[in-house]
Amino acid sequence: MALEEQCSAPPRWRSISLTHVEFPEGDLTGQVLAYISLLPIAILVGFVTLMVFKRELHTISFFGGLLLNEGVNWLLKHIVREPRPCAGSHTNVPTEYGMPSSHSQLIWFFVVYFFLFLYLRMHQTNNARCVDLLWRHILSILLLGMALSVSYSRVYLLYHSWSQVFYGALAGSTIGIVWFIFTQEVLTPLFPKIAAWPISEYFLVRDTSLIPNILWFEYTVTRSEARNRQRKLGTKLQ
Repeated sequence: MALEEQCSAPPRWRSISLTHVEFPEGDLTGQVLAYISLLPIAILVGFVTLMVFKRELHTISFFGGLLLNEGVNWLLKHIVREPRPCAGSHTNVPTEYGMPSSHSQLIWFFVVYFFLFLYLRMHQTNNARCVDLLWRHILSILLLGMALSVSYSRVYLLYHSWSQVFYGALAGSTIGIVWFIFTQEVLTPLFPKIAAWPISEYFLVRDTSLIPNILWFEYTVTRSEARNRQRKLGTKLQ
């Protein structure tokens, strides 16, 4: 009986607008751009995954900057209160305000910060300098293309105007630069002390800021440890 009453007077249902993206039916370009516009969500999920499995202080700081960037975007939207273009064209949006674009602001924060990290934070290895520079340039081009694609998708899908996307990119880039400087000049010197805290040691939080190439370091250490254990295991079996 209760179920019949619920069906006769159903409540108003809402979707989770965080991943709700609409595109014109039958428009293949719009469909592709709809998926591209979800890249900022994928970035946030990727950061959470990295923090859980790596527990590295710089990654945590980077993610903190992303959250700060989102907070600034929310504040700006409710101060400016500029509506989205073509109001009513979409059934579900997180907020009626569109200035500045949160997708554009997040992706440009991420890309600009990553640019600075690649060219200023990471040290070049002398034995593979040309290869190292090459992959950095390639990665930078891919990141730039990703940011431009996400920004364009928000205009194409009528979620934002060009000005809203532009100012979102400007705000995200500015916050990315400021947060990178703050991380390098203020937080990084504190990382060794933070990593030595009992709570950090309990949760295995680490500081790798002094290691030039963390990928190579982890690879060589893991390979060396695996070989040592293999030799010990072989000795026991003899």
